[in-house]
Amino acid sequence: MQYLGLALLVGLLALVCGVVALRVLLGGNWLLGWLRGTLGLLILAVSAVVGLIAWDVTSYQVLPSDKPLATLSFQRQGPQQFRVTLQEHGEERLYEMRGDLWQLDVRVLQFKGLAAILGFQTAYRLEALAGRYLALEQQNNSLPSHTPLASSLYGIDFWRWLRESERDLMMFKPEAGRVTFLPMADGALFAVRQSATGLLVEPLNQAAEQALQDWQ
Repeated sequence: MQYLGLALLVGLLALVCGVVALRVLLGGNWLLGWLRGTLGLLILAVSAVVGLIAWDVTSYQVLPSDKPLATLSFQRQGPQQFRVTLQEHGEERLYEMRGDLWQLDVRVLQFKGLAAILGFQTAYRLEALAGRYLALEQQNNSLPSHTPLASSLYGIDFWRWLRESERDLMMFKPEAGRVTFLPMADGALFAVRQSATGLLVEPLNQAAEQALQDWQ
């Protein structure tokens, strides 16, 4: 809920910018029309971008402390083909994967400074699920098995902008988490949790435990 509140706050800022832009565009006289129009369109563009950033923030969830981020179960559909059931916050999504191993990428957005003082907690978003083959030759000759789990509207990606620009605005700390490649096995059920050292994978049934033992 707090991220919905943050999104509403940023969305309100976008609305205010839009109102200011319209007042600039509609007010004044013809002699200042061009300058007013340019300034108004610029403010309107900024308000649109800020609004899209607010929408992007709503795709993140509070990082749970006592529950897994996600659970993944695997059902073999054929040789090196699996159906993956990913469960997050009670919602299930089905994916088809090829290969022997699976990998999960997660985005983490930490808050600091004023945001931390206001009580905003660390947020996350599942980014992508990928599969690969153990045999290097087979991997090189196969189609990539990479499934995006989330996307940003019109390419306005706030987390990526923070990472690539190396700016934190004195409020944010974007981090990337990854579950390194682990074996897929028929009937295996795994839970992905956040620990002090990063993402942790926990086997939830015998098939998953056996798969990890064989992998090690």
